Amino acid sequence: MHKYSPSVVVIERGSLVKKKTGSAVVAGEAVEDTLNIRHVLKVADLSTADIITIIRKARYWKLQEGQTSDLRPLEGKTLGMIFSKPSTRTRVSFQAAVCQLGGQAINLSMNDLQLGRGESIADTARVLSRYLDGILIRTFSQGDVEEFAAFSTMPVINGLTDETHPTQALADLMTIQEKLGRWQGIKLAYVGDGNNVAHSLMMAAAKVGMDFAIATPPGYEPEAAVVNAAREVAASMGSVIEVGYDPEAACRGAQAVYTDVWVSMGQDGEKDARLEAFKDYQVNDELMSLASEEAIFLHCLPAHRGEEVSASVIDGPQSAVFDQAENRMHIYKGILSLII
Repeated sequence: MHKYSPSVVVIERGSLVKKKTGSAVVAGEAVEDTLNIRHVLKVADLSTADIITIIRKARYWKLQEGQTSDLRPLEGKTLGMIFSKPSTRTRVSFQAAVCQLGGQAINLSMNDLQLGRGESIADTARVLSRYLDGILIRTFSQGDVEEFAAFSTMPVINGLTDETHPTQALADLMTIQEKLGRWQGIKLAYVGDGNNVAHSLMMAAAKVGMDFAIATPPGYEPEAAVVNAAREVAASMGSVIEVGYDPEAACRGAQAVYTDVWVSMGQDGEKDARLEAFKDYQVNDELMSLASEEAIFLHCLPAHRGEEVSASVIDGPQSAVFDQAENRMHIYKGILSLII
């Protein structure tokens, strides 16, 4: 079996330094294998220590892959999954994570729940808390997830809302650290829609002191409140958040380049307008050539080759998208083994 000896990020006075040690240290204090929060609803709720702890735990479980292990922390536990939106990666990665940790997952579609017939979120949360040990929710409204958590006595994990996608951002941080060995001194460029993925990624970058530059078409910027909150965190960590309209400026010198689909779920009626607005925002070889020589390409998937990214980039040697997708499962294992 692999022995786990983590490379730990230490945060002091706004800088990030890597050290070899058996435990994590944040601002000179040990980071225990616990989180400061009960639910994982958005990146803004997570402290830097929480982020480091989750990623350390995810890396630990990743090292156990293919090894004989009796570690089954979810033995006898049952986790629920509520999906109001279609899913491939979230559903499969979460269910696989639960099973690999010894638990079982129950899929609950809106057709299976009385929520679809008018039962309140509060009552649903109270009832399911009597049956389950934790739940993942993938839905439209961030407010619905937060209301569910307010009435739940079990941990709640946000698997995506229209506003945020916290577990994706954690997998992104994990992938950047794996591929580039650091967060400090990294510029992460995001090209495309200022959507839920961009919101969570921006805040995640700020929390670990990574520079973040986003380029969107006019009218598709991330929400101002999210930008302001991320900038406040970034200032305390010694990093910078840039928002603009020029994809070349965003990508110039970046060590990681990220994009997402131009037309997300529920936006089909805007398809023609969006394809026109984003036509100059494709991540292609020309744009990647402006990035650092060590630059990696990231995408949360699903991808539309020929739209937001060229096939030569997503299928090329700089692409880390499938490692990134795999890390979603390890992040879920990290979170579940910490909060259940």
